[in-house]
Amino acid sequence: MDKTVYLSAEGRQKLQERLDNLTNVERPLAVEKLATAREHGDLSENAEYTTAKDALAKITAEILELEEQLKVAVIYSAEGGAKGKVALGSKVKVHDGFTDTEEIYTIVGTAEADIFDNKISNDSEVGKALMGRKKGDVVTVPVEKPYEIKILEILK
Repeated sequence: MDKTVYLSAEGRQKLQERLDNLTNVERPLAVEKLATAREHGDLSENAEYTTAKDALAKITAEILELEEQLKVAVIYSAEGGAKGKVALGSKVKVHDGFTDTEEIYTIVGTAEADIFDNKISNDSEVGKALMGRKKGDVVTVPVEKPYEIKILEILK
């Protein structure tokens, strides 16, 4: 992974907790299931073995990904930008021209993005359009059918 991963302190803690759980709980259980399945005989026709092996591989891959993300992570302040500009950690009240609604978005790094919690990535089209802007700015989101977003307020 060559790209910097931007995380809030809370986001870093959540990734670390996930890594700890995978390493100390889920991987040992997966290893145990694999060993049990191996004891059941012919591995070429043992679906339980194949399933356990695949589960262990998935857990191992996620552990490696989380370790890499944490290694290159840059922690940003959850308080957002200075001088009234949208930055990582900013909570922004906008009028979304696509949905014709008011929304409150929190700008986060890619690893913390969660559209269901209105946490949008600084790398998303909306996030890129908002970064560095200030209250009152109208930005165009450059997607297939471009639309405008007006920044009503920067809450933090």
